[in-house]
Amino acid sequence: MKPTHLKAHLAVLGANVIFGLNFVIAKSIMPLWLEPRAIIVLRVVGASAIFWLVDAFFVQEKVAKVDLRRMFFAAIFGVALNQILFFEGLNLTTPINASIIMVGTPIFVLLMAHFLIHDKISWPKAIGISLGFAGAAYLILRNGHINLSSETTIGNILVFVNAVSYALFLVLVKPLMAFYRPLTVMKWVFTFGMIFVIPVSLKQISEANFSVIPFHIWLSIGYVVLFTTVIAYFLNNYSLRKVSPSVTSSYIYLQPMIATLVAVYSGKDILNLTEIIASSFIFAGVYFVNKTGKSKPKSDSINL
Repeated sequence: MKPTHLKAHLAVLGANVIFGLNFVIAKSIMPLWLEPRAIIVLRVVGASAIFWLVDAFFVQEKVAKVDLRRMFFAAIFGVALNQILFFEGLNLTTPINASIIMVGTPIFVLLMAHFLIHDKISWPKAIGISLGFAGAAYLILRNGHINLSSETTIGNILVFVNAVSYALFLVLVKPLMAFYRPLTVMKWVFTFGMIFVIPVSLKQISEANFSVIPFHIWLSIGYVVLFTTVIAYFLNNYSLRKVSPSVTSSYIYLQPMIATLVAVYSGKDILNLTEIIASSFIFAGVYFVNKTGKSKPKSDSINL
């Protein structure tokens, strides 16, 4: 594996470690301390400010008008719909439901990448995604079960649409990575994202009582803004410079495995044979996807 590809894989691995912890951390904030869209405003505005601040120390890249339009559409799916629907959905469903739905993202990516950027669906890639899904689903469900009651229906639907939206975002952003730095793309994507997020979130952010939020919850909010938003998004988009959207999304399967390892390390769980087998399915899945994961779609392969 080339050093640049190794860096890409390490980047997406790091992003999914962050995302894996986010399910529990974000759930601890809502709805007792902050409503979902109030958190989204903090995420998007905070991330935009950080991206612009960091970018000020680099040579400013000029972005073509056609690519600004693509970044605008990417913001709709990767920031506005993705973040709002995930947090609103997580607030109305269980972490297990949300986790199971989200591990379907690589399947959506595989299909969208095939039709939008002509990323071939090979047998190894299809087998890899199937193996990864099976292993991840088991690790998630061993700690509980899917709740299909009417109380979680709306939340499940919102998380599902979020997963599809995030998959489309990865596919839309991939061609842009061939011409611009990840920092440049994220700066504009989150800036455009504010156009959608702020108007629909003004009521919840204005009603939030920030003075009563305890310090440990502020730490959780800080994690969601800095790590889940700024760092994880940057790492994911950095990986797209060298690997396909299918490869990047396949690492989502590692999230429940990482959660299992944390539970074992903290003494809350014991590693058994079935968990080792499930983890082997995940590793095999990521391996098969990577066998055919190198694609180089052209910048003009998506017409928006």
